[in-house]
Amino acid sequence: MSELEIHTEHHPLDPFGHRVAIFVGIIGVVLSVVTILAHREHTAAVVHKTEANDQWNLYEAKKIKKDNEEIAATLLTSLASDPAKVAAQIDKIHADAARYGKDSDTVKDEAQKREAESLHSEARALRFDLAEGFLELGLVMSSLYFLAQRRFFVGLGGAAALIGTVLGVVGLLT
Repeated sequence: MSELEIHTEHHPLDPFGHRVAIFVGIIGVVLSVVTILAHREHTAAVVHKTEANDQWNLYEAKKIKKDNEEIAATLLTSLASDPAKVAAQIDKIHADAARYGKDSDTVKDEAQKREAESLHSEARALRFDLAEGFLELGLVMSSLYFLAQRRFFVGLGGAAALIGTVLGVVGLLT
């Protein structure tokens, strides 16, 4: 039976390496927050776009109803043997057409509002995506310190992480 040897070599302490490890951990936390914000904003953009599409569909339906009412009034007027007998019906049809026209304007305003919300969410999501990319770059570049033992990588990673953090804060505030 062979003996099991446990080597307890002591590696020289690298205080800068410890600080880099903490820095990489902080970048990772900020990255995870920005990633969650990006995903939530993409979802919000899709929801707003869907709501806008629903409003545009409702707008089209109201416009079609208005047009149908106007056609009905024209046909009823044209085909009536005694216009006085259908005058009340024609007035009701015109009132309905006017109501559908007014409703369609309200729905159109709501659809445009939802479109604007969708565009705003897409712009925020883009900022978060860019922030995520820079933070990932910062994380990787800073981690290269452990392989190459070059402080240059930490500086480059710190700059990328700073840009990513600023983009994330700007995305959050807009």
